[in-house]
Amino acid sequence: MTGLTWIPTEAPSLSAFLGFDLQPIPVIPVIAGIVAAGYIAGWIRLTVLGRPWPVWRGILFLLGCVLLAATMGLAIEGYGQVMFSVFMFQQMTLMMAVPPLLLLGAPGTLLLRSTPRNLPGRMLLKTAIFGLRSWPGKVMVHPLFSLPLFLVLFYGLYLSNAASWVFNQGVGVHIALELVLLFTGIVFNATLIPADPLPVPESHVVRIFHSFMEAGLHAFFGVIVMMAALPLVDKFAQLPSGWGIDPMEDQKLAGGIAWAYGEGPAVLILLIILITWFRQESKNNTIRDREVALHGDKELDAYNEYLKRLANGEEKV
Repeated sequence: MTGLTWIPTEAPSLSAFLGFDLQPIPVIPVIAGIVAAGYIAGWIRLTVLGRPWPVWRGILFLLGCVLLAATMGLAIEGYGQVMFSVFMFQQMTLMMAVPPLLLLGAPGTLLLRSTPRNLPGRMLLKTAIFGLRSWPGKVMVHPLFSLPLFLVLFYGLYLSNAASWVFNQGVGVHIALELVLLFTGIVFNATLIPADPLPVPESHVVRIFHSFMEAGLHAFFGVIVMMAALPLVDKFAQLPSGWGIDPMEDQKLAGGIAWAYGEGPAVLILLIILITWFRQESKNNTIRDREVALHGDKELDAYNEYLKRLANGEEKV
């Protein structure tokens, strides 16, 4: 134990990472538990009211909460404060794995459907809707905000002295950084996985472009870290001698994690975008076919009428 931080002494291993050793100030695991409890309460309320809620959405959201609590609550959190590779794994989990699971759970939609319409409930709904429609809400999910923030937390943080400064500021700044990583992952992926209403939804083409851009950014950053000849973060340059780990090899492993970890979620997100695009097009075609069956195809009728007038010399090409 060092001050308000638990630092492991045992050499890293899978069993050591998964050990139950909460930090003295387990902020993020507590947040994950509170959020999960709130989601379950909303799910139960909908069930009691007889309103169906997709089970798969609930499972994915709760899985995201469990993954968040485990990544920040198990002993891996202590190792992440001394090993670059472990912290990079945590960062990628916070930004690439947890947010899609939470977003696919559609917590905003669940909130709107399950919140009571009494006075406190109305105030909560009005606050949520105001946040959705306000200019800060529009700015946060806009690519011109989320993408630069995403770049800063990879390229700006590690390719400057910012990371060395941040990791030497104590447990408070460390927790704040982890919260910022999670927030950035959520706002960046919110436009890619719009399960909840967004202030300004993006087209499927734009979302696919962002997905490819995200994968490329991770791959390029990973290569830079793996090829670096000097330690990028001072705190990760001095590992316990008894562990037998070369800090530069650990840094190369961190780069490999950034590369490989970014590819998998990016591919899955791309598949989700393509599936939702296909479903939306199928839904639009079904609606159009119904309108044609009821009222006829007005556009086709107008075009046929134009061709008829053209054949009779009533219209000029």
